[in-house]
Amino acid sequence: MKNNLAILSSALRAKCYFCCLIKGMGYPFYEIERKWQAFWAQKQTFKTQERKDKAKYYVLDMFPYPSGAGLHVGHPLGYIASDIVARFKRHKGFNVLHPQGYDSFGLPAEQYAIQTGQHPAITTESNIKRYREQLDRMGFSFDWSREVRTSDPSYYRWTQWIFSKLFDSWYDNEENKARPISELIEMLHQSGTSGIRAICDENTPELSAAAWKALSTDAQAAFLLHFRLTYLAETEVNWCPALGTVLANDEVVQGVSERGGHPVERKKMKQWSMRISAYADRLLTGLNEIDWPEPLKEMQRNWIGKSVGASVRFNIEHSDRQIEVFTTRPDTLFGVTFLTLAPEHEWVKDLTTAEQQAEVATYVAQTAQRSERDRLSEVDRMSGVFTGAYALHPLTNEKVPIWIGDYVLAGYGTGAVMAVPCGDQRDFNFATHFGLPIKNIFKDVDVSEAAFTDKEHTVIANSTFLDGLSYAEATQKVIERLSECGMGEGATTYRLRDAVFSRQRYWGEPIPVYYVNDQPQLIDAEHLPLILPEVTKYLPTKDGAPPLGNATHWAWDTTQNKVVSNDNINHKTVFPIEKNTMPGWAGSSWYFNRYMDALNSDTFASQEALDYWKEVDLYLGGSEHATGHLLYARFWQYFLYDLDLVPVQHFAKKLINQGMILGESAFAYRLDNSQTYLSKGLCHGKNVTPIHVDVSLVSAQNELDIAALKKWQPHFADAKFELEDGKYIVGREAEKMSKSKYNVVNPDAICDQYGADTMRMYEMFLGPIEQAKPWNTAGISGVSNFLNKFWRLFHNGDDFAVRDEQPSKESLKTLHKTIEKVTQDIEQFSLNTSVSAFMIATNELSSQQCNHREILEPLTVLLAPFAPHICEELWSLLGHNESITTAAYPVANPKYVQDDSKEYPISFNGKLRFTLALSTSLSKDEIEAAVMQEERTQTYLDGKTPKKVIVVPNKIVNIVV
Repeated sequence: MKNNLAILSSALRAKCYFCCLIKGMGYPFYEIERKWQAFWAQKQTFKTQERKDKAKYYVLDMFPYPSGAGLHVGHPLGYIASDIVARFKRHKGFNVLHPQGYDSFGLPAEQYAIQTGQHPAITTESNIKRYREQLDRMGFSFDWSREVRTSDPSYYRWTQWIFSKLFDSWYDNEENKARPISELIEMLHQSGTSGIRAICDENTPELSAAAWKALSTDAQAAFLLHFRLTYLAETEVNWCPALGTVLANDEVVQGVSERGGHPVERKKMKQWSMRISAYADRLLTGLNEIDWPEPLKEMQRNWIGKSVGASVRFNIEHSDRQIEVFTTRPDTLFGVTFLTLAPEHEWVKDLTTAEQQAEVATYVAQTAQRSERDRLSEVDRMSGVFTGAYALHPLTNEKVPIWIGDYVLAGYGTGAVMAVPCGDQRDFNFATHFGLPIKNIFKDVDVSEAAFTDKEHTVIANSTFLDGLSYAEATQKVIERLSECGMGEGATTYRLRDAVFSRQRYWGEPIPVYYVNDQPQLIDAEHLPLILPEVTKYLPTKDGAPPLGNATHWAWDTTQNKVVSNDNINHKTVFPIEKNTMPGWAGSSWYFNRYMDALNSDTFASQEALDYWKEVDLYLGGSEHATGHLLYARFWQYFLYDLDLVPVQHFAKKLINQGMILGESAFAYRLDNSQTYLSKGLCHGKNVTPIHVDVSLVSAQNELDIAALKKWQPHFADAKFELEDGKYIVGREAEKMSKSKYNVVNPDAICDQYGADTMRMYEMFLGPIEQAKPWNTAGISGVSNFLNKFWRLFHNGDDFAVRDEQPSKESLKTLHKTIEKVTQDIEQFSLNTSVSAFMIATNELSSQQCNHREILEPLTVLLAPFAPHICEELWSLLGHNESITTAAYPVANPKYVQDDSKEYPISFNGKLRFTLALSTSLSKDEIEAAVMQEERTQTYLDGKTPKKVIVVPNKIVNIVV
């Protein structure tokens, strides 16, 4: 099958090539593109030189995961835009770094390994080869000498090294930065926990220096896990049984795994986590310092979720425990009528009375089957169970019933909320649903139908010492009273939680840790990388251990400092190695720094390279990474900055989110409960179900090839089709390109038929880079025609014909206006309007019959970032031996940019009557004289003398009669 496709593809290319040679049909793009792609590869044209004497510009795409399907036409959109900018900056004299690589650890390759037994490395290598072929065909100016792959041991050695640095660090609130754990150990040795302001676990005990010293080595190691920036702890996680692994919140969509759509449940497991919460405030405030899209920044702000309010403690009746809640509305404390705990709260079982145990246990089990996102998003769904226990109000000592409800999450805040039905709509709905009391604490407000949530117009009532106070006044008074009685204080919280870091997968970075008496110990940096071992199976073991549990050689010998057979484990000198691997986001959280010095084997990047390149100047990628990669990468960059390992806090100065190119899906309409398909025009008033059909089976006129459809999939073979005018017309709809929707367009086919330069320019021509837009192959011919017309500017028939004579002023004006327009467009990333400007210029120059070197040479350089292959060829034909990449960017001459004449609107008493073209060099008096001498002016004056003539040069003329 593959050979047949290759033959067809080759035949199509040959057909295109010979068609191009026919006079008037166009230029031989296939031959030209192959020629210059080979030239760039041989000459390493885009290899970044270490030119510290030049200003730098670092442009980067979010590197791809190499999937088996390869690229479709939607994928290159951002790559094309970044390539245009990279080429533009080279012409402008910058030292440009424009690298590419692969985020090559990933679940799809592992799933394929489970199904077939083929090692993920083999699958990944094959996929990368396919990606590289496609990327090269599109003429991208990547510096491939700096290629990185996250699955390459020479790369993940440094990912492991950064993990080790995180493990060996803690966060000092006093200095607001990460510090080495050795400094914390010294402080504990000197004065215990006294005076230490650290970000740590809530349950961290206080110790004196003597108590610290009295701890055993293992106990000290366990205590330090409360502080480390990467740590091991019991954590509530998203467990996916079908995939056999933990998933991050951003990998769970509507209660199922993003990959494969498998059910996900909440479960407590011992996991590695990253203390990203320590950086919550810096991640939030740092958004004001970077030029990133505002919608993306708002997504991160919401994800981080800063809240200012109070921490309030409720004693539990008949217990010495306290339930702590955080509230942004401490002014409503007297309106509390019940507390709600998360079903997975650790105290639920102990608090629940015997009478309520069965009902509570059932509810807890049901909640475990629902994702956090579902629980948070389904605001109208009311569910909960009374525990039978009561808390005591911190100021009145009144009994407050304790419920559990799935709208409260254990991982958010304290896992408990105080419910004020009169002031919170969700609490109101919950109280109404379960018949709980609603106490009104607002003056002159009716809360019988809904909660009152307008805090700016709040006046408190029925709240003793708060009566008559505003929201702000009451908030301050409550916090003061809570502090006095030891039942609370002012507080700031963040929605952002620590990121679960370990995955129960094979195809990921090994975590460089072994265990001594169940305590994690780092493998020394000098012995990294810890290389992923070979396994016979890629599934978890029979006893539930991750896939690395299948490795026979996965033990660390501390005497030889190397991996040895598991049979040698003696827990004295040979110890078991961590069986979990790192998540997919680990390798992508720092790769932008590696590109600066990708071949360095001594460090992740030299100080010299880091100081020169500093940060990414332009970063392009999808907004879907807002709360995943982009947040984790900012976190790691802050951490590396704290340890003086990188020179800047922000890894990307400017970010652009490219929009999506949508596929134009095709639908056949199946009559319900039948195997009959109705043409689109026959569906009105009928109960039909739209069924996706392959777009390759549909003509440009939306006619479906029924014979081909029946061969395509078996269930269409015996179907009946009702036609309109002898044709079956499909429905069309713009959707995300996907194999499952059969709307994928392969860029190889576009390059074969039209050429890579045409595809590059067409994708830019579709619309603003940030917006989603539908793909329509029929529209590509306009761009193809433009490039053929541009080629003909340089040719007379088959002969290259460019003249050295002086061009006309008209042609110079066309050139310099185009230079000015395109330059502004690229700098503003309005690349779609640049394409329009090139089309206009080519049409004007064709009309002017311009084939002058003085015009065409700079115009070729101007077009080169967009259509590099054709421009390289024309540059060569113009007599240049070097690549056009080395050519200086043309500069617009103001002399030719300004118009010689201005079309003035001539008004009488403010009403436009006609327009008059006048020279822009005329003075105010000369303009007035010219207007008054105009025959049409005299006609409208009809013998009257003007009272006043208002002249605004280069704007308007108004005659007041």
